[in-house]
Amino acid sequence: MNDDLKKPKEEAEEEIGEPTPAVEVETETSDIPAPQEATDPTSPETEQEEEGSEISPPMPAPTEAKLEERGIGSKKLSGHIVISKSEDPRAKWYVVHTTSGHEVRVAESLRQRIETMGLTEKVFELLIPTQDRVVIRSGRKVTIKEKIFPGYLLVKMVLDEDAWLAVRTTQGVTGFVGAGNKPTPLSNAEVENIEKFTSAPAARYKVRFSLGEAVKITDGPFAEFLGTINEMDEDKGKVKVMVSIFGRETPVELDFLQIAKV
Repeated sequence: MNDDLKKPKEEAEEEIGEPTPAVEVETETSDIPAPQEATDPTSPETEQEEEGSEISPPMPAPTEAKLEERGIGSKKLSGHIVISKSEDPRAKWYVVHTTSGHEVRVAESLRQRIETMGLTEKVFELLIPTQDRVVIRSGRKVTIKEKIFPGYLLVKMVLDEDAWLAVRTTQGVTGFVGAGNKPTPLSNAEVENIEKFTSAPAARYKVRFSLGEAVKITDGPFAEFLGTINEMDEDKGKVKVMVSIFGRETPVELDFLQIAKV
């Protein structure tokens, strides 16, 4: 790696357009290992595994994730970009740290950069892991694509000097994740776990309430009653609220749409 590449690069400020509502991100605890703290390597390991090594599995998206993001207006960009399909046994999935909240724009900028530099045979796929979630907005259920790892982008690539430099110097990229100075690829088990998590068929509710919280019932026969949340079922979007009726605490099952914060 040339000496001038070892100098830390100032992160370029990204131009922000007219603000649009940002997608709220609430990371759900799961058995997927969280990415390690990002490092800023001075040079990649150019030694590759022999061609007989195990091929890193693909990470298909069952339904293409279209993501909104502050600064890109009303446009929705893909969260899974396939630059080129390859069975190169040297290709592995790497985790890249990006400016949080700008993952979509970073992925799109990286795609354009790879194509312009003619590196489509070294960098193959870009992925922002997401999962469907249901949120309540203005009294309506809205399905959103929630980012599982805010501030991170997954890149399937053959790690050599040219590919490393193209990714590392893309605007918005702050470093590779790895131990020491070596970007560390995801294991096949980690890739499979992420793929299973992102392909979960049922949309899950993104809850803004907590157990024991005081709420006001806004709809139904108990409208205007105050109560306390006793149980929550995120999968069904249901909640049980303890309401005082005739001087006795009675559980009432409601939809998330039927309650509001006090």
